[in-house]
Formats: sequence, C-alpha cells, structure tokens
Amino acid sequence: MLLTIMGKRKHPSKPKKARNSKAESLAGGGRRRRSEKAGEPYWIYGVHAVLAALANPVRTCLRVLITASGDKDLETKVSKACQSVPDGPEIESLDRGEIERLLDSGAVHQGVALLAGPLGKLAIEDVLPTAGTDEAVIVVLDQVSDPRNVGAVMRSAAAFGAAAVVVQDRHGPPVAGALCKAASGAVEWVPLVRTVNVARTLKTLKDAGFWCLGLDGSAKEILAGADLTGKVALVLGSEGGGLRRLVRDSCDLLVRVPISDRVESLNLSNVAAVSLYEFRRGRP
Repeated sequence: MLLTIMGKRKHPSKPKKARNSKAESLAGGGRRRRSEKAGEPYWIYGVHAVLAALANPVRTCLRVLITASGDKDLETKVSKACQSVPDGPEIESLDRGEIERLLDSGAVHQGVALLAGPLGKLAIEDVLPTAGTDEAVIVVLDQVSDPRNVGAVMRSAAAFGAAAVVVQDRHGPPVAGALCKAASGAVEWVPLVRTVNVARTLKTLKDAGFWCLGLDGSAKEILAGADLTGKVALVLGSEGGGLRRLVRDSCDLLVRVPISDRVESLNLSNVAAVSLYEFRRGRP
C-alpha cells in the first residue's frame, strides 16, 4: 500500500542495505558477472526496463518513482517487483513533471523511473566460457554510437538468444536511460561487452572457434547463402560509415541482406534483427 508523506506517497520505510554488492553474475541465466565498478548511478525509465532492472540481483536500486496518476495496474506491478527485492527501495509517487525533470530530455518514461547503480564491465574473455556451445552467436558493433540503436540491437539479441553484444568502448554509448529503454529490459539479460579494439576482439573470437561474418551492403554474397552453422559472430558497422577497413579485413566473410533498390539501406537494428533471425532459422 502507498502512504502519503509530506505530499508524496511512499511505501513504509525499510532499513537500507547494499544490494548484493559482491554478486558477480552475468545478465541472465545465473551466469557470473564481474563485481560492479564504482560509477555514477543513472535513471532507467519505461515499464519493461524498470521491472527487469528490479529483477536483476546484481543491480543496486536506489529510488523508484511512479506518477501520481492513480494507475493501479502500474502501482501493483512496481510494488510487486520492489517486494521481491531484499531490502528494496521505497516507491515514491511524484507528479509527471517532477519525474521528467530528473530524466533525459524527451524521455518516454511510461510513468515509472528507477535510479540504479551501474552494472559491472565485461571483457570478451568473461563471456566466452558461457558462449561455448556450437550454436552460439555474438553480435559485434563497430563504432555504433547511438544508444537507441544499441538498445534495439540488444533487444533483438535477447529475442534470438545471442550470447553477448560487443561495442567499442571509445565510441559506444553509455548504458543509461535511452539505451535501457530501447533495450526493453535486455540490458539485464544480455551481456554487453566493451572492447578497446574490435579487430583484436574478432581475433579472440576466431581463436575460440567463431566464424566472423561482416554485414556489408556492397558484399557479393547474401546472408542466407552463407554457412551459418557452428559458432558465429555477426559484425555490423555504423549506419554512416559501415565497417572500418581493419574490421572488414578481420572478418572471415562479408555478406549482405538483400533489399529493394527503392531504399538505400536498412536501419542498423533492423539488419541485426534480420541477421539474428537468419542465424536462428531452422535451429531448435
């Protein structure tokens, strides 16, 4: 039940404790993640993103806000999620404008926001032990900087069972509100690896038995005709520049998704979704 305290509705106070700060789980499936590095908390918003973050045992959840709109269904979902968190945060009910002032400009928060600590950083070596099956697929993004694009790719990666998504550390967007909203909860389930050198990471993947396929609109071979058996890394470049030369040269094969000549190209996240579907097609 929500209580009204000084004009704001809250759950009854509970003693605050750090939330499993030594837990080292990878997103999803009980796999292990490095313990969280020191970093600034950030706001996650949107119903699916917030509920998924509350369900992640390695998230440090500090504040939960909902709009004072009387949406009982939203209150019930968020309250239930908070109650499942040991020593979880209180729920604060604020006016929509008060919440919007705390978030990114133009954030579509759907009436709920969560202030959370960052997840731990991952290297490619951290995910390889759990991506060792013969059916594994990893998505590698070369200089993709738009948080909504990366979030949408992560959502597709979760939908099609990808083992991880890799971004370049220098150009990759921070894991924060816009990315988490676009990922619709997938940030909590799919490991996001940051790498300094994409070409070197592809070499590491090859050494681990991955077949590296670069998606390139000018490639002669189409994706559906490529050998997609075994472990595969799907490598996609930024929408403006595509794959850089060294990354292109590091791929085993360049392929394209055939599209009508009525459009010049597909959105990056669309290419990722089509490619992941093609990889999974016909597999259990």
